[in-house]
Amino acid sequence: MNKSSFFILGKHPVIEALKNPNRNVLRVFLTEESKKNIHRENQNKNLLKDVKVFFKTKKELDKYSNKEGITHQGYVAEIEHINNIQLKEFIKGRNDLNFVCLDNVTDPRNIGSIIRSAASFDIDGIILKERHFPSESKLMYKSASGSIEHLNIFPVSNINTTLKYLREKNFWVYGFDSKGKEDFKKVKWQGNNVLLFGSEGYGISKHTLNYTDYLVKINISKNVESLNISNSAAIAFHFIVNSKIKSFD
Repeated sequence: MNKSSFFILGKHPVIEALKNPNRNVLRVFLTEESKKNIHRENQNKNLLKDVKVFFKTKKELDKYSNKEGITHQGYVAEIEHINNIQLKEFIKGRNDLNFVCLDNVTDPRNIGSIIRSAASFDIDGIILKERHFPSESKLMYKSASGSIEHLNIFPVSNINTTLKYLREKNFWVYGFDSKGKEDFKKVKWQGNNVLLFGSEGYGISKHTLNYTDYLVKINISKNVESLNISNSAAIAFHFIVNSKIKSFD
């Protein structure tokens, strides 16, 4: 992984990066108030120990967020990428895995929201095309609200090749599409699964559909055409993880 540094901003992204032992935080830029908040909310651990801290005014920090139009909340950090484990290594000796796979999803806000939902419902990792992963996007980190520090990210060069490999390793691939014939809630969510979501507007690409085992849908009101992809993903994650928990009870 490229070790070039980049900036993230926002309270939760910065604090969770500081908490992550695998994340190298090079510098932190804080207002006096945000520093007090860090110490007040994390009294059992000095998150700023061994970190270069620079105090700035809110106006001085605005320059880090002006282009994106997102709020920094008094927190900005310069960080390096994490060396993520390779997918093939991760699945060795593991069972009952749930991955989400994004096919041509490129919007940083949606990707960040999906990461947040995936981490919230204990999804085991997110698979996406390397060139579509905005790995240094402030907007993605802000939308993920720090959850990116708690989720395995698997950028791959080819989605179809990856799905083919996982199917050979006893994974079921479920494509989520409004044209799917079966309600996803009727599926017995057991074993290893890949939840495949396509881009908004275009859905799952035609060639990638060849690497799905089932095409399922989320039933919604006939008065609404479709759900935002991040909303669809959150609904699916919540139901599937809870279904697996109940099956073990």
